[in-house]
Amino acid sequence: MTGSGHALSVEICTDGHAFAQLAGEWEHLYRACRSATPFQSHAWLHSWWLSYGTPGGLRLVLVRAGGELVAAAPLMRVHSPLPALVPIGGRISDFCDVLLDETMAEQGARALADTLADMARTALIDFREVRPGSAVERVYHSWRGPRRRLSDSECLEMPALPMNELVKRLPRAGAQRVRNKLNRVKKLGVEWRTVDHREADTALRRMLELHRLQWQGRKVTPEHLRPRFLDHLVRSVVPMARCGEAVVKEYLLEDEVLAVDLSFQSSQLVGKYLNGVHPRLRELKLDVTTMMLSAAVDDLSSAGPTVLSLLRGKEPYKYRWLPETVVNQRLLLARRRTAPLLAAAACEAAARDRAKRILRGSATSGSAGSL
Repeated sequence: MTGSGHALSVEICTDGHAFAQLAGEWEHLYRACRSATPFQSHAWLHSWWLSYGTPGGLRLVLVRAGGELVAAAPLMRVHSPLPALVPIGGRISDFCDVLLDETMAEQGARALADTLADMARTALIDFREVRPGSAVERVYHSWRGPRRRLSDSECLEMPALPMNELVKRLPRAGAQRVRNKLNRVKKLGVEWRTVDHREADTALRRMLELHRLQWQGRKVTPEHLRPRFLDHLVRSVVPMARCGEAVVKEYLLEDEVLAVDLSFQSSQLVGKYLNGVHPRLRELKLDVTTMMLSAAVDDLSSAGPTVLSLLRGKEPYKYRWLPETVVNQRLLLARRRTAPLLAAAACEAAARDRAKRILRGSATSGSAGSL
């Protein structure tokens, strides 16, 4: 029994059509989970499943109290490189998590842990890209079998402050450079606007076309150029923009759209996800990052998100803003009989980390030797 007097019931949903019908109660639970990011919204996850899911792989763990959804783990079964249950959302989601109603978080976490323990008899439970403070950490602490916490991707975060306050955080010379860049944006006459959700479809298609132009002849993330990614973005972001979970902005010069960017927003966090920029703006020596950060914080109220995240990636330009490095976690959960899978995954992760360190060392030595 729960503290509220309702017995908990658990269901494992494997049907994509049933997943679609969960939209209303999923969103209610999403808003009751303080740590949730837009990557856990129904619009994002269900759209991802339509573009990237594999037949027969869906495993949604749903926990109800008195018929009301109070916890959910959006998972899928994979067989390579190891038999595992992994979060829906994959590599295009910066954060993965479960959902827990704050009023029943402890009971919901235990129910998820108990159900996942049964599922872990034949597969490793492998949660990638877990942001510190996420709901799934409660499941991890409730786990009674073998478990392991590893480091995953690094994200860079800043306080969500007005632009003048962000500039004050910088050293004097850096702050003046930013002011000069903002003055150049103003002098050129670049303006921006938030796109209404009814226009988001067209704006997103333009963004990805500009993204292709922006990276032409350079190394680009291949997935961003694939039709399934476009389908996923349009399908998910349009309803997310309607309810404020996504913000699409267009940047105009002489009434021509020369840049579009996409941000996601939750009660705690606003994250800069993707943009497309016409090469003409670079030719005009306009600092696109400064412009887009200024546009992002323009809309934030004092009661809004407290964190401005540049999400995954350690690109040098991000460090000019003195961000804090926040390391996502990888949580591995197993039973005694699947403990060898956990050990194999941990060994593979350690080998990858060693290889990256060696490559970074070689690159540094090569650079030093060429001076």
